[in-house]
Amino acid sequence: MDTRAFIGLEPTHNRFRWKLPVTRGISTPGDFMFGGVGLAAAISAMEGTSGRPCVWATAQYLAYARPGQIVDIDVRLAVEGNQITQARAVCHVADTEILTVNAALGAREFDRSGQWERMPLDVPPPESCGRRPRNMIVAGTISDRLDERLAVGRSFDELDGTEGSGRTLMWARIPDLVGPLDAAGLAVLGDFVPMGVGQALGIRGGGNSLDNTLRIVDLGPGHFGSDGWVLLDITVQAVARGFGHGLIQMYAEDGTLLATASQSCIVRYWSEAADRLDPSRAGDQDPATNDAAGRDNE
Repeated sequence: MDTRAFIGLEPTHNRFRWKLPVTRGISTPGDFMFGGVGLAAAISAMEGTSGRPCVWATAQYLAYARPGQIVDIDVRLAVEGNQITQARAVCHVADTEILTVNAALGAREFDRSGQWERMPLDVPPPESCGRRPRNMIVAGTISDRLDERLAVGRSFDELDGTEGSGRTLMWARIPDLVGPLDAAGLAVLGDFVPMGVGQALGIRGGGNSLDNTLRIVDLGPGHFGSDGWVLLDITVQAVARGFGHGLIQMYAEDGTLLATASQSCIVRYWSEAADRLDPSRAGDQDPATNDAAGRDNE
């Protein structure tokens, strides 16, 4: 299974339009599409339309989609150069825009390369780390389909309000995928700054992503181990005015920097997020953000 099959993205007769049926398997435990999946679908659609690999992509999250709905993805190739395509994907359910993604795609030959960002030393391997504990039922959701192992982080019971260092290290993989990860797969794994915010504040909370920018570095197949583990080095830079800001360095097991991701999020306690996800409380949603609660990934 590749990433496109994993998320369920489908082409149409029009190469500029793709569709994504929203299932529980790509949704959070709150029954809303996981934000990383939305970015992944847009990247895959733009790669499929342009025939070029993603260099960077940035998503602005506007609303949410529920299981049973279909997200239509309209791709526009704004500029097609000899080596680089500048593209845009608008993802919508009927007339409601869910997210907009801008991206550059392409590849260039150049005689120099280097990596100055380094994987942290002495990180325990995935098999030595316990599975990330959950505080809710995740069966059948995207959380159930990802394998997450905390290397540096706190369990639910340890989140007592004491602030942490702002650094969380977590191994993650998509067990259903075969072969090396692509940009879309890393988009799914790169949506964990909100989880890092909860770890940094020491609270049983996280947030809803407002944006996500993914920058692809090196996806050479030789960097990936047989199990497809990726180390997420999550750094929360600050929380202020109810918003959290952070970034993720994503490493292969051999220390290769695969990609970076950065996000801002609305910070929430989990109980607050659960209340706002309750359809009976729809009238309490913030009209400025349309709540965007479907992207809550703890």
